[in-house]
Amino acid sequence: MHDEETGARLRDLLHELSQLTTETRGAAVDLDNLSSLELVRLMNAGDQAVPLLVGQRAAEIAAAVDGIVGRFRRGGRLIYLGAGTAGRIGVLDASECPPTFGTDPGMVVGLIAGGPTAIMKAVEDAEDDTAEAPATLAELGLTADDAVVGISASGRTPYVAGGLRYAKQVGALTIAIAQNAGSVIGRIADVPIEVVVGPEFIAGSTRLKSGTAQKLIANTLSTLAMVRMGKTYNGVMVDLVATNEKLRARSIRTVMSIAEVTMDVAEQALDRSDGSVKVALLGLLAGISPDEARARLAAADGHLRAAILPQGAASA
Repeated sequence: MHDEETGARLRDLLHELSQLTTETRGAAVDLDNLSSLELVRLMNAGDQAVPLLVGQRAAEIAAAVDGIVGRFRRGGRLIYLGAGTAGRIGVLDASECPPTFGTDPGMVVGLIAGGPTAIMKAVEDAEDDTAEAPATLAELGLTADDAVVGISASGRTPYVAGGLRYAKQVGALTIAIAQNAGSVIGRIADVPIEVVVGPEFIAGSTRLKSGTAQKLIANTLSTLAMVRMGKTYNGVMVDLVATNEKLRARSIRTVMSIAEVTMDVAEQALDRSDGSVKVALLGLLAGISPDEARARLAAADGHLRAAILPQGAASA
């Protein structure tokens, strides 16, 4: 039994959830009667719609990319906020930026309700805490130079909404990723990205189509922002950090391919450049020393193409 106040809150929440498409049941309610092959085909058919739905929000996603790039150019950060699956997607995207794009670990940050423990183990009640995200953002020293992306399938997660409201007060760029239209976080954010994926394969299990949409959008935001920041050249990673043998081999292969040199020449160029693919490439392509290459890259804000042709060329 509940007291009157608790009962009223529960009734309000039940009504709120009943309005969310991610909480409704799809047509396939007899999943337990289907074979494994039938289940695979049915689930896959639903999943195929997600990339197309994400594509319908291209304008909003592009606006978010431009906003993030603008913050990066001011020395700001990209900060993801989420609870549960949504939080883990933000943490995953943030953790992959340093090895892929050679960024400082503080440039892209993933925050999850319940803290680091929640990455590996569910801390379900943490999402209801409206004060946690503002407190964590304050500890990070959030400023108007930063961009904050709140991720919530329902679009109403209190942890995310609280964080976005605080970010808005500070003057940071706010972006919302939700899987329901007219979402709470969408109304808060400067740039709402609402990709309505419809009922989940299992009603309410938003780690499925909703999670797929969130991952696709996060991939797009960070990847294209890094492309705009000069972290790639001709569709190749040129700011990657060779932290293992595979990445070392990829660095060598990149230099070999773009500079059209042998493996030995590529290795020697990388060694002279302290492992920097960009410096090695510019040195080989422009016929200059590593020190000259670093200076020219600094003058070009890290854009390899502009450093190769200082008088102006298409962006990387």
